[in-house]
Amino acid sequence: MRFAVIAATLAVLAAPPALAQNRVQIAKARGGASCPGCNLFQANLSNLALKGKNFAGARLRQADLTSTVMNNTSFARADLRDVDAYAGVFTGANFAGANLTNGNFVGTYLQGANFAGATLAGVNFSGAEMGRARGLTPRQLAAACGDETTELPRGLRLRAC
Repeated sequence: MRFAVIAATLAVLAAPPALAQNRVQIAKARGGASCPGCNLFQANLSNLALKGKNFAGARLRQADLTSTVMNNTSFARADLRDVDAYAGVFTGANFAGANLTNGNFVGTYLQGANFAGATLAGVNFSGAEMGRARGLTPRQLAAACGDETTELPRGLRLRAC
């Protein structure tokens, strides 16, 4: 019994640290700086104008991007799982190779955004304006959903949420 407790304690101490948010990097991003590869886990970037920034490869999982303006911003290969981008503006944003699994893009403006190779499983695009989005495929969209007000490029469809 004693050996088991010691072994369990050592296992906990030897475990790698959790990838918690990085407050310094979040403050940098909130201040308007590009932050490629940064750990912005659960960052609150809502209601900010961060146009033309570089967040390529960044961890934005569970970040709050509601009502943010991020035109021409790169999220290439970024982790955007469970992000809330409700009513955001992402004109010309680059989501190439990004993971947007279970993201909320309800009412989001995505005209000219690039989704080449992006993972869209469980993404809600209800009411999103993305008629001029690029890089979308039927296979990607089969894993996402939307509603009758979602604007998609000609010939593409989404299942109802």
